[in-house]
Amino acid sequence: MSRPKWKNWTLAAGVGALTLVLLLPTMYRPDTNQRNQALPQAPREHQEQASKQRLKVQDVKATDMLTRMDAKQHLAALLDKTAKMSEADLARYMNELQLSHAHIRFVDIVDAKGSIQKHYGKKPQDGSTLEHQKLEHSMSLAKKAVMDRKSFESSSFSVGNDKYFVMALPSKEGKNSVIALFNQQILNSVEQHQRRNLRMIPYPREGKFRVESVHPDTLNEITVKTGHDNANASHFYENEIVVRFRQDPGERDMRIIRADLHASKARKLGYTYVFRSEQMSYKQLHDYFERKWNPLYMEPHYMYLTNETAVEQTDVPVPNDILFSDYQWNLPVIETNRGWNITKGSKDVIIGVVDTGVDLDHPDLKGRVLEGYNVIDPSSRPLDDVGHGTHVAGIIGATVNNNEGVAGMSWYNKILPVKVLDNSGSGTTYAVAEGIIWATDHGAKVINMSLGNYADAQFLHDAIKYAYDRDVVLIAATGNDNTERPGYPAAYPEVFAVSATDPDMNKASYSNYGDYVDVMAPGTSIASTYPKNQYAALSGTSMASPHVAALAGLIRSLNPDLTNTEVMDLMRQSVIDLGDPGHDKYYGYGQIDVYKALQAAAGKSAPLQFWPQHVREQMDNILKKYTESSK
Repeated sequence: MSRPKWKNWTLAAGVGALTLVLLLPTMYRPDTNQRNQALPQAPREHQEQASKQRLKVQDVKATDMLTRMDAKQHLAALLDKTAKMSEADLARYMNELQLSHAHIRFVDIVDAKGSIQKHYGKKPQDGSTLEHQKLEHSMSLAKKAVMDRKSFESSSFSVGNDKYFVMALPSKEGKNSVIALFNQQILNSVEQHQRRNLRMIPYPREGKFRVESVHPDTLNEITVKTGHDNANASHFYENEIVVRFRQDPGERDMRIIRADLHASKARKLGYTYVFRSEQMSYKQLHDYFERKWNPLYMEPHYMYLTNETAVEQTDVPVPNDILFSDYQWNLPVIETNRGWNITKGSKDVIIGVVDTGVDLDHPDLKGRVLEGYNVIDPSSRPLDDVGHGTHVAGIIGATVNNNEGVAGMSWYNKILPVKVLDNSGSGTTYAVAEGIIWATDHGAKVINMSLGNYADAQFLHDAIKYAYDRDVVLIAATGNDNTERPGYPAAYPEVFAVSATDPDMNKASYSNYGDYVDVMAPGTSIASTYPKNQYAALSGTSMASPHVAALAGLIRSLNPDLTNTEVMDLMRQSVIDLGDPGHDKYYGYGQIDVYKALQAAAGKSAPLQFWPQHVREQMDNILKKYTESSK
């Protein structure tokens, strides 16, 4: 496997990052020879924060490189179209391009002398005089470069609150060239996203409800001061309570409860109710229901956080997606390419993504995403206003071999987006539970949950059991706090728990661990789709989990007769064993191996045509020898 480009600049990410490495004790990262040794205790808070800071810088840098390669592709395509399109058609194309790719601020088409022939878009209006001088200087350098038949790419610079870069490409025939300004707001988005996703800040602070934090075991209050404290905290809505009665209350009982709580209504999902009071705290609500109604259980209303268009080919060892070879280290390392020779998936096996929604109009997800459902606002489409769900969806099913962006693990499996987390990246137990049930009832055979909390909520567990009993394979991320504390829903026995590895197949420094972990999957600086038709590199167990969900979808596509438990057992048995032999709390059973898992799935009563070519040849030889010996 070739070394991914982003690793080449890790050591050069900046003097500050390098200084942290030199001044702080080294974070434990076992090499190949150390995997059979016991891991030491988790590092202290400042070490973990420093490690996550370095990883955040790395992801931002990788995203910068992804945006630049994607920008070069757009300019190359534009140059080709300028030679073939009429002026009117080109104007329409440019208008559509800028509507769908808002980060392309303006494009100049210039002739061989550097004179502007056509200008599309607008320059930034804000910013200081000095910042605009930097922009004009970059434009001047770009013009000089294309006049010399050379390409040009500026460093990033700020204008107002945003970052930009200028890129220019000359045409091959020497006539027209293009110069464009690209907005890099995505870098700020990735930085803020990773501060939350890696729990570098007390999270969440946003949302429309009052939020409190408790220790999951004792329900004693915790004041979360830093991201490190999140490992021992579970956030919940302070004026809400989840109740399951021994017998459903009648209409008269409900009127009494609403009057006592000063609540206008209650929400019901399955057997369970969520009550919200305008005046009572969780403790007061708990005491009220315990004293007056003796329910089967009560608990806080916990928050859960963000932790067929391709052309089929017989053998595609390296797809032509432009970001694949240099940046998608994650797919070759788990033998995805070889696995495609066995199956590329099936449109009949739907993979649910219970998350922040998905960018339904992303060109690299076109034709792959079903309509889905928005639990947060049922009247709206499940559009992603965070970025997390779009990134997860791209790992599973970005269109493969379309000469654009990234490649997903599946070529054909449909993605069912279910938005359960709001624009702050957080959501309620009720929303997550409803999303799981909705996805189950609408055909999902696999459900990915890159979200979690440290509280064991019976309400959510009921929804998990509902899906599990209907033969759904449930996959969940363990969390990003480098803690052994079980994270839910990953730690439920019905759920397949996934932790993260880095490109060296070591446990990622941020990844949670524990006896409940089933397998590992790549999670560090994973390139995937991002809202507004862009691409980003993110890190976290949230990125590891969809690799396994995609694998489960491929297995069910190949052999639909396998039950959910058989699929999970097969994935546990078909791994690259890491750490201690067999199962251990740091690596689970090991890192997934797509090829090995699909070979095993093909061997379980699958039709002969689904078997790998070399297996079919071996079977043919055996049958031939048997026939000859029987004559």
